Amino acid sequence: MSSHNGRPEPAESPRPPYPPYPPLNSDFQPSSAGVGEARQDRSNWQPRRTDTNTSAQRVRFSSDVTDGAGQRRIDSFVHTTADPLMDSNDPSQAPASSSNTTGSRNNGRHVQYSFDTPTKGGQSRSWVSPSKGSQDTNESDRDASFRLDNYRAWVNRQRKKAKGPRVRFEEFLNRYYQRWIIEGLLRQKPLPPSRDGRRIPISAGAVRKVPLIDERSGGDYVSNFIRSSRYTKWSFVPKQLYFQFSKLANFYFLIIAVLQLIPGLSTTGSYTTLIPLLIFVSISMGKEGYDDYRRYVLDKTENLAPAWVLDPEGTVETEKTPRKDQLKGFARRKRHKKPEEDGMTELQEVGERQKHPEWSMIRWQDLRVGDIIRLQRDDSVPADIVILHATGYNGVAYIETMALDGETNLKSKQACSLLAKRCDTIENLKNCGAEIVSEDPNADLYNFEGRVTLDGETRPLTMNDVVYRGSTLRNTDELVGLVINTGEECKIRMNANRGVGAKAPKMQGLLNRIVLLLVLVVLTLTVGCMGGYYLWKGSYERHAPYLHDAGVPFAHIWFGFIIAFNTLIPLSLYVSLEIIKVGQFILLGDVEMYDAETNTPMVVNTTTILENLGQVNYVFSDKTGTLTENKMRFRKLSVAGTAWLHDMDIKRDREDSKNSKLKSKSKGTYRQAGVETAKNMIPDEDEPIETPLIPNHGSSRMSKPRPGLPPPIPKTDALLRYMRRNPDTPFSIKVRQFLLCVALCHTCLPEIKEDGEIAFQAASPDELALVQAAQDLGYLVIDRPTQSIKLQFQSAEGEILTETYEVLDVVEFSSKRKRMSIVIRMSDGRICVFCKGADNVMIARLKNAVLAKQKATDVERRASKRKSMEAERAMSRLSGTYSPRTSVSKRNSIFRRGSRRISTELKRHSAVSDDLDTWLTRRETMDLDRATGYEEDYSTPRQSIALSPVLLAGTDEVYDGVVDEFIAADEGAIFERCFQHIEEFASEGLRTLLFAYRYISDEEYEGWRKVYRTAATSLVDRQQRIEEAAELIEQNFDLAGASAIEDKLQQGVPETIEKLRRANIKVWMLTGDKRETAINIAHSARLAKPFSEIYILDATEDDMHEKITSTLIDVGRGMVAHSVLVVDGHTLGVIEKDESLKIMFYDLAVRMDSVICCRASPSQKASLVQAIRDTVPSSLTLAIGDGSNDIAMIQASHVGIGISGREGLQAARVADYSIAQFRFLQRLLLVHGRWMYLRTAKYILATFWKELVFYIIQAQYQHWNGYTGTSIYESWSLTVFNALFTSLPVILLGIFEKDLKAETLLAVPELYSFGQRSEAFNFKIYLSWMLSGAVDTVIIYMMVWGFFKDILFTEDNSLFPLGQLTFTIAVILINVKILILECHHKTAITLTGFALSVVGWFVWNLFIGAIYPVRVGPYIVRGAFLHEFGNKLGWWATAGATIAAVLALELGLTALHRIYFPRDQHLWQEIEREGGVSQVLKEHAAEEGRAAVVPVGEQGNGGVGGYEEADGNGDDLEWQRPLSPVLSAGSSRGAEVPGPITRKGIKGRTA
Repeated sequence: MSSHNGRPEPAESPRPPYPPYPPLNSDFQPSSAGVGEARQDRSNWQPRRTDTNTSAQRVRFSSDVTDGAGQRRIDSFVHTTADPLMDSNDPSQAPASSSNTTGSRNNGRHVQYSFDTPTKGGQSRSWVSPSKGSQDTNESDRDASFRLDNYRAWVNRQRKKAKGPRVRFEEFLNRYYQRWIIEGLLRQKPLPPSRDGRRIPISAGAVRKVPLIDERSGGDYVSNFIRSSRYTKWSFVPKQLYFQFSKLANFYFLIIAVLQLIPGLSTTGSYTTLIPLLIFVSISMGKEGYDDYRRYVLDKTENLAPAWVLDPEGTVETEKTPRKDQLKGFARRKRHKKPEEDGMTELQEVGERQKHPEWSMIRWQDLRVGDIIRLQRDDSVPADIVILHATGYNGVAYIETMALDGETNLKSKQACSLLAKRCDTIENLKNCGAEIVSEDPNADLYNFEGRVTLDGETRPLTMNDVVYRGSTLRNTDELVGLVINTGEECKIRMNANRGVGAKAPKMQGLLNRIVLLLVLVVLTLTVGCMGGYYLWKGSYERHAPYLHDAGVPFAHIWFGFIIAFNTLIPLSLYVSLEIIKVGQFILLGDVEMYDAETNTPMVVNTTTILENLGQVNYVFSDKTGTLTENKMRFRKLSVAGTAWLHDMDIKRDREDSKNSKLKSKSKGTYRQAGVETAKNMIPDEDEPIETPLIPNHGSSRMSKPRPGLPPPIPKTDALLRYMRRNPDTPFSIKVRQFLLCVALCHTCLPEIKEDGEIAFQAASPDELALVQAAQDLGYLVIDRPTQSIKLQFQSAEGEILTETYEVLDVVEFSSKRKRMSIVIRMSDGRICVFCKGADNVMIARLKNAVLAKQKATDVERRASKRKSMEAERAMSRLSGTYSPRTSVSKRNSIFRRGSRRISTELKRHSAVSDDLDTWLTRRETMDLDRATGYEEDYSTPRQSIALSPVLLAGTDEVYDGVVDEFIAADEGAIFERCFQHIEEFASEGLRTLLFAYRYISDEEYEGWRKVYRTAATSLVDRQQRIEEAAELIEQNFDLAGASAIEDKLQQGVPETIEKLRRANIKVWMLTGDKRETAINIAHSARLAKPFSEIYILDATEDDMHEKITSTLIDVGRGMVAHSVLVVDGHTLGVIEKDESLKIMFYDLAVRMDSVICCRASPSQKASLVQAIRDTVPSSLTLAIGDGSNDIAMIQASHVGIGISGREGLQAARVADYSIAQFRFLQRLLLVHGRWMYLRTAKYILATFWKELVFYIIQAQYQHWNGYTGTSIYESWSLTVFNALFTSLPVILLGIFEKDLKAETLLAVPELYSFGQRSEAFNFKIYLSWMLSGAVDTVIIYMMVWGFFKDILFTEDNSLFPLGQLTFTIAVILINVKILILECHHKTAITLTGFALSVVGWFVWNLFIGAIYPVRVGPYIVRGAFLHEFGNKLGWWATAGATIAAVLALELGLTALHRIYFPRDQHLWQEIEREGGVSQVLKEHAAEEGRAAVVPVGEQGNGGVGGYEEADGNGDDLEWQRPLSPVLSAGSSRGAEVPGPITRKGIKGRTA
């Protein structure tokens, strides 16, 4: 809860401040002697940043570190002020590498801070001795100056680097490319700005005859056609050719193909490379073209949508008008209109075209600038328009801009007063004659400049007068507007990315380097063989008479060997890779990523970057529609000192869901697959069915409070029963007053639907939630005629009453005021002022404000202490993550039953196993007794406040003890409890409001009314005067209560974010919504923890240089358990304009655990993603969103994912992949992402290895044939080597390999760092495979040659048996190595593939032996296998012995690696073989005696009985607080702590 004065509350006892500290990368020590020496190394100093290419490093402390907050408290809500300990002259310190996820122990760095070094007597250096205070202060000043200079020098170096020679060269190329290619060749010159904006007359139908001319181009304005596909029919071929041959291997093969076409150079034919290359490139281009064509088809859905344009003369061309049957699917149903609305006498009666031919239906893509269009309720806006008229109250139209900027509140728009009265009928529109001047198209969503001139009078046009494309008309029957921007010049399209290219996998960079290396290897082999030939020529050829004049020219030797060895870089690598991608694409159709509710499967739009899903470092997520469902639900309330849970809406949803399922099932349309999905999904076992904070308390067995823990929060149905039984008690009176506040203090309009139900039109979903909650609680707004509210409620006697309340005045909500007020004349004639707003604003306006502030301060102090302890415990977990442990080796029976290889436990370098084991051993050993100490001074005054279990069970027998009527009459106790409840609600991520009221006399109201009306009609500073007038009446309130509204998250969002965090993935939230809303969602989604330190950057309030450097100091200390940075779009714009600020900001941002960017435009989202790509080049980014405003961000990231759910397909059709729910992201990344990365990596390594093993034998044989290039292999067999005998093993490995089960990968997200650290495919791994292959090939050739050089002349000792023997060994060895040794997940398919490849080779020998022509030559094939060498025991024995020798070497290397250098997956594979991950970890926890029993339902997963094992960890602070009855059982999920071990794995969470 924010403090009443907006400043953070200091801790109970101020601690001595930390002295300044040195840069982490320097050896500087805080002594006067070292300052000069350290200054000399300033040029080499740089701040250290977390290496995102490896697992994030934990910071360990060398001594006992107490609470590092100093005078700074840990605030869970907002931290807006700089650290008071930091002097303004010392704004910059070198920050430490800070992260919140686990990593490899040998990758972790032990960071020791100078102030943490133990001193004499065990003191930490952070505590300054009073006797040395002056000396330390002087040293601090000198050190601070040095470090500030260091950081500034580093920033300057980064700024110069940003303008270095490479950047200048790229700018030079881009400049000339723009001038000569774009502007010169393609004639695409940038448009100059217009002289005075674009002038658009209001003339009905005129632009349908003669289009307006764009002053900038001299031609027509751009059409309203939009294109999100990457290519056109003209650009596809050149762009794709460039993209395909930017792959170094393709370019290499192109050169080889050209060389083969030169007569006399190739020994392998002229077209053996060119034809396969063209086929492969054509397939790849076709696949890309098909993916892009699907985007084009989806674009047509929007381009062909219908719109109504004013066309009095019917000039819309018939052939361009869509037929009625084409538009039938697009047309909106006509909405019911309220008869009492007036103000649009003729436009209200406009119906279909047959009745009113003035309006013509037209496609969106055919709209023009200057068209007058008509929108009906719930229509999407087809272009940027200026409002001419709206049928809402006072001409107000409500616009939803969620798809445009992410804001959930409806915006009220109104036509300019100059236009509203002159555009209210069609006749007036025809005769209007006004001219609108609007600004040139730009990307600024939050500002608009324009003017309208009519009859010589000019008025300005502002944001209140325009509606942008991407918006939706809500709660307004009709709106008429003038089109000012169309197509790609609309605001939303201006924010989209331009020139989006094809995305390439991250592996491609390393693959290109490997290809370069292999080119060097080929050249080396060529040089070696050529040198060998010249040596052989001098020593043998010149003396052999039969070789006289048989010399070969240099060029033929050089290029011949290059062509012969070019297969070391296999063309099949890319051909088979495309086949693998198709197989992986099919396997991505996972039923567990299918959303049965919306019947939406996971969709793959591109297969090019599948492996990128296993290497993600950053996730950039939209908020509305991605994390949330945009459904506001009234969840809790605090009134008269008690808190209550409101779950009537959840009960209704469950009943509706059951009814709809039964109805669907009875109709035969209910999909059984969807039912099975819900039962079988692994994530669902770890996640509650409902993401909100409401567990299922339907069972009386579950409702019983657990021993030593507070009872669950009571529900509002019990509240209503109590009020009916005790209607006249102080408590009931206060509750009724609170419900009146909720029911009357709003601007919602009730609307009676056709079925008689009442629906509400609300400007914001928050107000809608409040009014619906009032309805649930018995106070229903049934009508709101002009200046009155009709309220229906039930009296104490059960009689339904209807009362009318006169609305005298409304002071609306604004972001500056943070409150709204309404003045009501009650039914008894008294005047009451109702007010609702943020607690920090309302507390100072209460009647007893002094007492309220005191109580708020006490509550905040306790909250600060609790959060400090939470942060301190989290830091202790961080510091102990990598502490060595020896106890595990003693319990090796858990992980290796019956195994005596204890060295495995001692030598392993496993980040995951260490971290999990540390968690299991420490989860119960934490000293949690102190955790509840901070609440001891807040004991319950009376034990009777705890609810009776019988009442909670739902019976009506016992009502005594529900509330304490004495507390209801004690204002101080009410204050304290209410503020405590608000703090609890806010920590759960709920949006809190404080309600208050006061009764005033008629005289006081009349005096205030005059002031307010004068302010409301003022033409100068109107808003400021209204706020000043409101201040006069908004005071001396009585507290009514508090509400808590839940912005409903999508199912599984918090759990998914938690698992992503554990997987070393940083999740950022980029939204266009308000800051407060974004922070609330961050708390409920667990982007921010209860103990998080939240830093807000605001360019309007802070000096950005000082703020960023002070934040860097705070974060750099490594003393912040969890840091979150909040920045808004305006501040981002300021930062982007200053190069130094930009460098510092992104240096800070990548150090944060999470970043929240609010009020961000789509282009800012995209630039933020691109900036992280540039700042951390080794990182891989993923963007996920659902709306049009997310398209730019999705296209700018390495991987783009669209949510194809309730908000449409705008993002899903452009994204690389689309899913229905955010929660599917954990399975997509942690399971399928890792599998696809592993499969692709193993495929590439296996392909290079088999080519090396096979073709280096060819190189070794050259020594025995005079380096003539003679092949050891028969040509037909050589041609089909890859296609028939070795392609199937690598393809099956690349499609079906799984090193670990999905259950394990979901239970242990830390295993995902395997891909982030590129452990499956890196240069070191590649060299190890190649070294192994080189040794294998030497063994093969030497053993084969050893057999053949001593073979008897009576046997076939020609070249063909020799080649077939090496060929046989190679084929069998390759298949065994790939499908038996390397493939962990063996299935019937892989074993069948193994059999087909090996048996197929011998069938091939029989085949060529039967059809080969009989001729004399080096290869005598006909019948040789069957009748010559194939029936000789020696030939088969040599083959068997050679294979056995090579396999022995391979098995020995594998055994050494697994015993002495095991990886995480090796250990978890062994755990899986021992009976499953969950079973082993349960046994491990049970050995320590830490298993507890927790009701299933208490975990919020919807169970209704039964118990599961769980830890008894007191880290779950929500259950430790003796706050009855404020706490709900579900809120226990808010803390970042380990959870229970469930049937499907670990639900635990490590800090």
